[in-house]
Amino acid sequence: MPLPKPPTKRADMLTDVDFASQPKAAKTASSPAGSAASKASRAGSTRRSPAAETPVAAQAVVAPPVTAVAAPATEAARPARKTPARKASAPAAAAPVIAAPPVAKGNGAASAKPATPAPTAPAASYPGPSVRRKRDVGGPAKLFVLDTNVLLHDPMSLFRFDEHDVYLPMITLEELDGHKKGMTEVARNARQVSRELDALATDLSTRQQVDPAAGIELAKTGHVEAKGKLYFQTTGLAVELPIGLPQGKADNQILGVVQALRTQHHGREVVLVSKDINMRIKARALGLTAEDYFNDKTLEDGDLLYTGVQALPADFWERHAKGMESWQQGGATFYRITGPAVPTLMVNQFVYLESPGATPWYGKVIEITGKNAVLRTVKDYTNSKHSAWGVTARNREQNFALNLLLDPECDFVTLTGSAGTGKTLITLAAALSQVLDERRYTEIIVTRVTVPVGDDIGFLPGTEEEKMSPWMGALDDNLEVLARGDSTAGEWGRAATSELVRSKIKIKSLNFMRGRTFLNKFVIIDEAQNLTPKQMKTLITRAGPGTKIVCLGNLAQIDTPYLTEGSSGLTYAVDKFKGWPHGGHVTLARGERSRLADFASEVL
Repeated sequence: MPLPKPPTKRADMLTDVDFASQPKAAKTASSPAGSAASKASRAGSTRRSPAAETPVAAQAVVAPPVTAVAAPATEAARPARKTPARKASAPAAAAPVIAAPPVAKGNGAASAKPATPAPTAPAASYPGPSVRRKRDVGGPAKLFVLDTNVLLHDPMSLFRFDEHDVYLPMITLEELDGHKKGMTEVARNARQVSRELDALATDLSTRQQVDPAAGIELAKTGHVEAKGKLYFQTTGLAVELPIGLPQGKADNQILGVVQALRTQHHGREVVLVSKDINMRIKARALGLTAEDYFNDKTLEDGDLLYTGVQALPADFWERHAKGMESWQQGGATFYRITGPAVPTLMVNQFVYLESPGATPWYGKVIEITGKNAVLRTVKDYTNSKHSAWGVTARNREQNFALNLLLDPECDFVTLTGSAGTGKTLITLAAALSQVLDERRYTEIIVTRVTVPVGDDIGFLPGTEEEKMSPWMGALDDNLEVLARGDSTAGEWGRAATSELVRSKIKIKSLNFMRGRTFLNKFVIIDEAQNLTPKQMKTLITRAGPGTKIVCLGNLAQIDTPYLTEGSSGLTYAVDKFKGWPHGGHVTLARGERSRLADFASEVL
């Protein structure tokens, strides 16, 4: 019986899926003729074929057992003889015949010329066995159980866990229902969470009738970044907690749910997410995995916060002298540089070069285009000729801050620093100079968060400004300093100046900022470290045409509960606005209040 000729076209390598889907060859006893033919085919090869040099995995895909060739049936061999130049997919489908080992023509003598070996794909192009993912696309790797305080802290926390699943115990829903009444921020967040859950669970009744454990796709309401599912507790769980934990407390019930879920889901990691430190401590004491809610943090470490100031190396001009351009315009000197320092710079960032025995150089980045950066020398506000409302800069950072505060092209400025660095004083001086001298803005608006350091003193009488006056002690102190600046004016002159200054300053409360629009105003937000990111967004979006907003704060003095240096609204604003051409930031590092205040800031 003549054997089929080998194909003239090179066959493609079968994928793992196609190879696994092929029917297995039936196990039949090999006939003597077939055994003889196989021996002749092995003996007829006088040299090693390339097929024998392919990897074992490749032979398993391309070269099927020899018994499939030596089978007595010849029906499968005829189509291969008629259409030898079929497409690559056809030989792959008929692999048991096409990929036969080489055999000599004729009667199979050992001295005959060997046939052309069966074509195989190069070993280098073989992708190897496909590695399955740890989990399918439809199932996440972790199951996060949310505490109530996480939902009250961030109403959108349901959609912040990427591809992972979210589980809500029934006691969490009960606590949400208890916090929804009132006009506080917590009550508003509770109502927003309830609305989000209602939108997700609109078809929950139909889904529960089909499969209660199917879950709800979190992306169904438009949050495409959430790839996981939402699960509600629909049945009671067997809870085994230590006797010392009261069963009726809500936190202990959530711990029992986490423990029961970990017992049920052996192949998944069940994680409790809570903003309550004591809750996490109890969970870890029981051997449960517990984590804080990290998605509200802009930075993990406060030391990584953008400072707005960068020191240049001593050899900066030598390394960037090639191709540098320089020109003067409007009393300032401009430099266009190209070099290794350009990728590290940002627009409106201040740079300085101070070397022993050399004149210091201070500049500001005003433009970055590709690999080029344009630097401009800053105005020297340490000189009394360039003072702002009689106030001069006492150190390098204050000079940089005044350059931002007095720049009409800079609409948003953030100043951070420890107590006594002069944030409020230089901001008020720059504001008064631009309102009363330059007439750039119509008035100054000052606001701050009313968070007490100690116990609250209760309700305050009077109008809005009278109620805010106890919170504005820092403003009054700085205004007193600015009013004493003119020593030539008499008592009547200083009193008139004080009245004029106060007539241009309006004190507003944060509670009435919703829906307002400020036109040509100089807005100062004091103690901005106590603002949440949502409150910060509410205030910044009040700015209308010609308005400048300045945020002041000390990240080491946060009084708002559940806020840290990483999650503060001031940190959020500094990180989001860095590099914006119309915004700037400076971290004031040196205290100028008094030697007592400076020493206390260091040692206490």
